[in-house]
Amino acid sequence: MSATIAQLTSNKNGYAGTLTTLAIRTPIALVENKKKSDDGREPDFRVIATRNGFELGAGWKRVSQNTGNEYVSVTLRAPEFGTIYANMAPAPGDEEGKYVLIWNPRDGN
Repeated sequence: MSATIAQLTSNKNGYAGTLTTLAIRTPIALVENKKKSDDGREPDFRVIATRNGFELGAGWKRVSQNTGNEYVSVTLRAPEFGTIYANMAPAPGDEEGKYVLIWNPRDGN
């Protein structure tokens, strides 16, 4: 079972939407990292809490081994919730420019 933790819309800088869990509801943005180096270590996106500008995490473009489709793997960290891993996917209904972050628990979580 997967849990949607954010709904996002694409924009000129990346994506924007709302991170929502049982305890948290805050606007976020996945902003393209224009300073990314070619070594692949830096993320493709920075995740920002738009209310206060704090960086919550990062996202990396990946390609699914099963389907060959591109997706974004996201890691979020904050004292309120620890570490959350998620994958960004097109939102149900195939609406152009709409995406969701789907919680991706690691083993033992």
